Amino acid sequence: MTSAATPHVAHAVDTVGLRPAPSRRRVIDLAQPLHPDIPSSPSHPGYKHALLRRHGDAVRVDGSSGANDLLVLGTHTGTHVDALSHISHKGRLHGGVDAAQAQRTGRFTAHGVETIAPDIVPGVLLDVPRALGVDRLAPGCPIDADDLEAAARLLHGGPAGIAPGAALLVRTGWAQLWHDAVAFVSHADGVPGPDASGGAWLAERLPSFVGSDTTAFEHIPAGQGHARLPVHRLMLVERGVPIIEMASLEELAAEAPASWELVVAPLPLVGATGSPLRPLALITEEEQ
Repeated sequence: MTSAATPHVAHAVDTVGLRPAPSRRRVIDLAQPLHPDIPSSPSHPGYKHALLRRHGDAVRVDGSSGANDLLVLGTHTGTHVDALSHISHKGRLHGGVDAAQAQRTGRFTAHGVETIAPDIVPGVLLDVPRALGVDRLAPGCPIDADDLEAAARLLHGGPAGIAPGAALLVRTGWAQLWHDAVAFVSHADGVPGPDASGGAWLAERLPSFVGSDTTAFEHIPAGQGHARLPVHRLMLVERGVPIIEMASLEELAAEAPASWELVVAPLPLVGATGSPLRPLALITEEEQ
């Protein structure tokens, strides 16, 4: 996806002259484009878009006309964020909330996606393919704690430089397959992602969000689909950490900024288990 270079009024401290030095903020869009042919998880609806009213259907007295659309999509279609209500374990949501009781009205009265406030948090990209010397991870490849540790060593400050409250995004290279829905879903061959040890490594860093570029933030073995989702259970039920999925991470990985911030702003869909998302990476640089 093409980034947009956006000037932003900001100031960095000039420690020599004690004058504010101008800086500029650039934006890298981490959302995948939405259209009817995008990949979608077998357990979620896809994306439908129709023009309900076309130009010329009704023409105003001044010669103008309007058009409008209908969108039908799941809350976990395309780039999106999982709310804590998305996963339960033994009938309980995060914090011991009774899942059956919370969903009785047809939408969740606890842990709906509207409880995820818009935020700007430090961003950390864990580029696993780069750490392993490949362009893209193989189908069904597990990402364990050692792989994430290797990816963290590529960062400025290394693993010790990951502060609590950051958004930890794991790149697999899978976004390269976004325009091939069958290959992206990869039901027969599996999908790369964190395994139980990788999930535990991430959780130990106390992130505000975790995410990746795949259908599920999870190691999906060949032919098994979503039969087991231990990392979802760990993050959403045990730790209370929302999950961002199907992010577009290739441009961010190519740039590999030393520091950046992530803008996360889910739609305030009351009682929903997730929301479409357009996450933005903000990179601030001093002007020379």
